[in-house]
Amino acid sequence: MDILSIFNQFSYFGIFLLLVLINTAPILMPPTWLILASFHALDESLNPISLAVIGATGATAGRFVLLCTSGFFRKFMSEERKSSFDGIANYLKSKKLGYFIASFLFAATPLPSNMLFISYGLMRAKSAQIYLGFWLGRAISYYVMISISKVVLMPFAKLFEDRLLGIVFVDVLSVVMLVFFACINWNVLITQRKVHFVKPKFWKL
Repeated sequence: MDILSIFNQFSYFGIFLLLVLINTAPILMPPTWLILASFHALDESLNPISLAVIGATGATAGRFVLLCTSGFFRKFMSEERKSSFDGIANYLKSKKLGYFIASFLFAATPLPSNMLFISYGLMRAKSAQIYLGFWLGRAISYYVMISISKVVLMPFAKLFEDRLLGIVFVDVLSVVMLVFFACINWNVLITQRKVHFVKPKFWKL
């Protein structure tokens, strides 16, 4: 709360800056909606719609940086895994609103988006649809979560208060999701409609 109070002194700009920094980090950060709900609880004069817009904009800017930096680690991947990631990337590009729909559906939920953008980075995905879909989905979900924050804030705050156990739990779950996602042979799934898994050897190292 002390950190929130510091950034709250700069009103919406301070909130935006904090969210950009948090969403640039790949792990060990609390959910953005929880931070927005905490800001609203700290200062109820903050407009929920404005908070949702600022939150979505800050989250999108931070995730853009995360996507760009994640692409660096692609060189450590095996050729088989690169081909699998390229398969899902080509599939999304082949659909008129592929990236938009994928990003929107994911962003419309309170699920952590760090692993989504790490995956995009490993795919070398480049499309404005990624950010438009994510921004719209997050703006809607943030407004809903802020609106019901009096009901959900305290239970989730307790989850994240003990030695960051809650944050670690969410990040571990996100990593497991990414590993599972990376193990799927997307070329086979898309072309043959069969589920095959790539041998779990993720990095050349």
